[in-house]
Amino acid sequence: MHLVNNNDDVLPADADTATLVGRIFDPAVGGPCVVAVRGRELADITEAFPSISDLFESEDPVSAVRSAQAARTWNLDEVLESSLSEGTAGPYLLAPVDLSVLKAAGVTFATSLMERLIEERAGGDPAKADQLRGELESVLGAEISSIVPGSPEAARLKADLQERGLWSQYLEVGLGPDPEVFTKAPVLSAVGCGQQIGVAEVSSWNNPEPEVAVVITSTGRIVGATLGNDVNLRDVEGRSALLLPKAKDNNASAAAGPFVRLLDENFTLDDVRNAEVRLEVLGEDDGFVMDGVSHMDQISRDPAELASYAVGDSHQYPDGILLYTGTLFSPTQDRDGEGMGFTHRLGDVVRISSPQLGMLANRVNQSEKAPRWEFGLRSFIRNLHERGLTGKVGA
Repeated sequence: MHLVNNNDDVLPADADTATLVGRIFDPAVGGPCVVAVRGRELADITEAFPSISDLFESEDPVSAVRSAQAARTWNLDEVLESSLSEGTAGPYLLAPVDLSVLKAAGVTFATSLMERLIEERAGGDPAKADQLRGELESVLGAEISSIVPGSPEAARLKADLQERGLWSQYLEVGLGPDPEVFTKAPVLSAVGCGQQIGVAEVSSWNNPEPEVAVVITSTGRIVGATLGNDVNLRDVEGRSALLLPKAKDNNASAAAGPFVRLLDENFTLDDVRNAEVRLEVLGEDDGFVMDGVSHMDQISRDPAELASYAVGDSHQYPDGILLYTGTLFSPTQDRDGEGMGFTHRLGDVVRISSPQLGMLANRVNQSEKAPRWEFGLRSFIRNLHERGLTGKVGA
């Protein structure tokens, strides 16, 4: 099964007017290159911006990328073909961030809040989830979806739920004044479009989390957006929220791409706020199909609010962050039996798409069997030094 039906599916529908930047791995230099999409070519702008964080941190990233001289170019179609054929014969796409810290916001949609409550009460057992879902939706569904987090109404609902013995740590971050913002994965560990995503072999109940991810600078400014997959082990988190690091941070469990679309005259923060995100999961061995659409305008915390919470006087990120803004999807469609809900199988093709951001496509493997993450910060610095670029980082 192919990762995509057509390689052009990876690109935004309005790619001709989009300011798109990203990263590719070039075997010829043994490391990553920062690229800008210019028509059907990828322009190498690494001489101007050795790290893509240097570009994001510039005063005007859009003008900077448009004026940057290309040291060389690659054929876009050939790079997409190499990336999506799941081989590494030629240059291929990487996650479109490098030095940015990979952060994620949780429980930012009412639907995902309900699923976290179910995981908690089920203790990580998917067999109990279906019954709990009906019980909780009848008690909480309408109330939660209409409440603004941190509002007086939310405080009153909290008090009411506590009296009924229904309060939860997930309700605290879903309704309270403080959002859940956590470190998803180490710097440089995210995989890009076409690469394998990983589910730890210990898990038997897990799912993709399709999200819009925003690029936030060291000053808290949102300068672009991309698509992300915050792969999650539901059974592990359901056993205890203190196991969130194990549930979230495994080899190849963070995906992003295909490109970052910079905010410009054709793409604004309001477009992010109103983005439509589609999730497709296609089972290679069982013919399973899941296809659904979520809408960012249903998010309970505005992306700008999340950005201001994540980056500020209490915590600095000198190289910026990539913030997964949360997912509306927690798939519940039965796959392996009635009432068992959804879980991944090896070989699943996961496609996350949005008309203005393109498509992030990956195939599922076990984290233990996916390509090992070995190109870390030391390798990155060493490679830039060998290419004579270290003196230009942060310049």
